[in-house]
Order: sequence, then structure tokens, then C-alpha cells
Amino acid sequence: MKSISQENQRLGIRARNMVWLGFGLLGLVMNAWVPRIPEIKAALHLTDAQFGTALISGPIGGIIGAQITGRLIHKYGSRWLILFMAVEACFGIFLLGMSTTYLGLIIALAIQGVGIGSLDNALNVQGVAVEVLLKRKYMSSFHGAWSIGMLIAVAAGGALSHFTTPRENILGMTILTLILFVPASFYFLPNSLDGHAGEDETVAAKVPLFDRKTAVLWALGLAMVGCLIPEAAVSDWGGILLHRDLHIATGLDASGVALFGFAMIVGRFTGDSIMMKLGAERVVKLGGYLGGFSLAIAIAIAVPLSDINNVAALIVVDLGFILAGLGIGPMVPALISATGKIPGVAPSVAIARVGIVGILSYFIGPVLTGNLSRWFNLPIAMAFPCAILVLAGYLSRTLRVAKSE
Repeated sequence: MKSISQENQRLGIRARNMVWLGFGLLGLVMNAWVPRIPEIKAALHLTDAQFGTALISGPIGGIIGAQITGRLIHKYGSRWLILFMAVEACFGIFLLGMSTTYLGLIIALAIQGVGIGSLDNALNVQGVAVEVLLKRKYMSSFHGAWSIGMLIAVAAGGALSHFTTPRENILGMTILTLILFVPASFYFLPNSLDGHAGEDETVAAKVPLFDRKTAVLWALGLAMVGCLIPEAAVSDWGGILLHRDLHIATGLDASGVALFGFAMIVGRFTGDSIMMKLGAERVVKLGGYLGGFSLAIAIAIAVPLSDINNVAALIVVDLGFILAGLGIGPMVPALISATGKIPGVAPSVAIARVGIVGILSYFIGPVLTGNLSRWFNLPIAMAFPCAILVLAGYLSRTLRVAKSE
């Protein structure tokens, strides 16, 4: 008969594999519609401002979902909530593909936001519990799995754009996600091992909105905003930038987002070893500066160059997307790691607090970019996510403060 420690190790390894799969599927379903955004936007006859404003329903749903999920996980555990919210998220993505009106798009984005925010929260709880149980770091690779899912969704969507409608593409991705997620949900850590607080709410599980220690959380959240707004802006506006402003053909216009996702995979799967050599603070600083300046310079060169040499413009802007992805990749895991190590604040509570800020920024970023595009143009609007990525690099000093608290 196996000892308890051996059994826990077996459950932990099995759950680790499922968390990898879960984050991968989250990236897949969350980005299933990304390569078809230009077509969906055109089919609904939306301006940049209208499309950007529609995206605001996402963060509203995401914040609601994260708040509700945090309370439910605290009371009942994360395992079965993952399955429920995976189904809900897939339903929201399915509605995105079925939307034929502006209102329908807004409703679908809100439903998707609830599911994505909740599912991300629950998977992070499982991920932290797996690290504690197995006594090894996996968070960077978990987020790397999300990037793999994103890459698959974008690359497949770009390839399928020649053969399928956006509705068929999104429906196929939704069905695939459900087929894989339903059986996987049985192999996450059980409630007895997932680190949730159980039926009793303890003082350690509560933190005030503002005090000395939670001020550090808000600072880390602001740094997280600087990472996630550019990531979201690239996902939602990258294809439109290439297609409309650089005159790149359908299919190839998804190359920037796909290469960005691939670069993030490389950055995240090498993130743990890089942080061991350079330290988390330096990783965030160099990543922010490299990504922000590279992408801004690439767009500034590629837009006028596209009128002279379309191929050269595509190469230049794609190089900018690659460097931005390499820079951003390890930044979020580094910030999450620091968030979970603030003395006196429960790691799960701290990560949830910063996670809410992250969800908000991931959806708000594209909205602000869309409205800036209306006031100026999209290439100029993309300077906003580039600038805030540089700001995240500057805020790397927050990691030093968090460590010393």
C-alpha cells in the first residue's frame, strides 16, 4: 500500500499535467476568435471605436467572475468549478461566433469574460497548490502552456481562414476544448489538497482594501497592468494593424500575433532558469524595456515602409512582435511569484487581488487602444501599449519592495 506522501506525489504529478493542459485549453478557447477579428468586425460593420467599446463588456464579466469564483473556491474548492466555468467560457466563445448584431457581440463578450476570469482564477489556485505539493516551480511553464494554446488558436485560425467561415472556425475550437476539458477535470487536485480554506473563513484569508501591505499588492498590480495591456492589445488589434494599415493579405495578417505568441512561449518556458540567473526584478526591467521600445520602433518603421515594400514591412513589424513577446513572456510569472511571497499576506489572496487587476487590464487595454485609434489612427494608438510596457519595466523595483516587506 502506498504511503500518504507517495499518493500525494502521484496526485500532484497528475494534477500538474492537467494544469498544463488546462492553461493550454484556456489559451486556445480565449483566442479562438482572435485571427477572425478583422472578418467579424467587418461583417458587423463596426468602427474602431465601436469595436473597442464592445470589448469593455469583457472586463466587467471578468471582474464579476473572478470575485464570485474567489468566494466559491474559498468555500467549496476549485476542482469542479474548473469544469463548470470551462463550459461557461466555451458557451461565451460560441456566442461570439454566432453574433450577428452589435448587442449580441457585447453580450457574448460579457459571458466569455465571466468564464475566462473564473477559469483563470481556479487554474491558478490549482497551480499554486501543485507547486506546494511537489515543492517545485511550475508557474512560468503553466503560463507557457497558455501561450501554446494561444499560438495554436491563432495559427489554426489564420490557416482555416481560407477554407472556413469565422463561425465554423470558432465552433470547431469550442467543441475541441470541451472534448478535452471534461475528462481532464476529473484529474485536478481534490478539494483536500487544493489549498482552499474550506467552510470556515479565517482572518488570514482576508485583507483590507488599503493598508501598508496591500499597497504593495496594488503596486504589483500596476506592474501587471503594464504587461497585460500590451499582450491584449497585440491579440485584439495586431491582426487589424497588419491587415488594414500595412495592407497584409488575409491569413498572413495573423503572422504578427502568431509570432508574438510563439515568442512568449519561449520566454515563459525559459523564464524560471533566466530568473535564477538574473533575478525577477531584472527580468521584469529588461523585458519591459526590450518589448516596449522594440515594438514601438518596428511599427513606426513598418507603416510608412508598407507603401514602398510590403514584404519588408511585414518582416520588420513581425520582428517587433517577436521581441515584444520575448520581453513580456517571463514578466507575468515573475510578478505572480513575487505576489505570492509577500510576508503576512496569504499567497492565494494576494494572487487573487492582483489577478483582478490583471483581468481588468487585459480587456481595458484594447478598449483604450480602440478609442485612441478613433482619435488618431491605429499605428499611433499602439504607442499606448508600448509605453505602458516600458512603464512596467520601470516598476520592476516594486519586486524589491515586496521582498523586503
